Amino acid sequence: MNIKYLQAEKSTTQKLAMVNESNQTIVSVVIPTRNRPQIVARGVRTALTQTLQSIEVIVIIDGPDQETVNVLSQITDPRLRVIELSKNVGPSGARNTGVREAKGTWIAFLDDDDEWLPQKLERQLEVANNSHYDFPVVASRFISQTQKGDFIRPTRLPNLSEPLSEYLFARNSFFKEEGCIQTSTIFVKKELVQKMPLEEKFYRHEDWEWLLRVTAMEGVGIEFVPEPMAIWHSEVGIKRLSNINDWKYSLDWIRSTRNLVTPKAYSGFIATMITPSASSVGDWKAFFPLLWEAIRWGKPRPIDICLYLIMWLFPQELRQQVSSILTNKFKK
Repeated sequence: MNIKYLQAEKSTTQKLAMVNESNQTIVSVVIPTRNRPQIVARGVRTALTQTLQSIEVIVIIDGPDQETVNVLSQITDPRLRVIELSKNVGPSGARNTGVREAKGTWIAFLDDDDEWLPQKLERQLEVANNSHYDFPVVASRFISQTQKGDFIRPTRLPNLSEPLSEYLFARNSFFKEEGCIQTSTIFVKKELVQKMPLEEKFYRHEDWEWLLRVTAMEGVGIEFVPEPMAIWHSEVGIKRLSNINDWKYSLDWIRSTRNLVTPKAYSGFIATMITPSASSVGDWKAFFPLLWEAIRWGKPRPIDICLYLIMWLFPQELRQQVSSILTNKFKK
């Protein structure tokens, strides 16, 4: 995987100003949503108040949802476009629809329950314009807002020679979200998403699958804005597909994408993504089968075995308390 971290150049900012004066749509923001009118309105406003003004915001309402239509109709900014689908097609289908409708050269994905900081699009466009790749995929750090406080994630950026699958799934420490690319930070050329659309059969992990698939293409490379540019909310009462406890689905997913990940990443995914879900519902029958899965098809390291045992032997609440204490100590 090709990865670079670039700082903005003054000449690029000047070019952006010239482009903005032409009133051309540079970036199309794509937001899928359904039955969360007030939450999506919050995200839409953070997109419309970006320092980069030459944008459009496309909200794809994934199935009939008149309440969301009514709430969004109160936002009078002409750059907002609302498309209501006649039936539910899932998050990937909604995003693909938004890409097809987009007028911009660049696509920026935003989940309806997330927010952006004001300079997010400007910073990412600067990095993209300075990239040596034909199709840069620009991500950024983000602020994870939880009941225990705000934390900047990921805690580390990828190494230059590190496979993307290992960055995402193979932990080198006991900290959660050590390495991650959050969907609401993805900034990419429309042409690339048209060439390689999101896989619509997945209702979870579809962003990971797309990233793993697209970064295998020639001319594609991951770039990072090192500052946090988005806000991820971990709020009580907000249902996220990523939080649904279905470890068997996740196991089927990683098996189906085994050709896109390294053995080291395969073991890491089982140890840190699947095992916490299985242990949280007390499914002890999965203890040895999952361990054997990691050994047979993966390449577990000592830290993977240690994490695997911790996930099974220590309650989730205790793990979270210890992680919070260590994270706060690390921040100081």
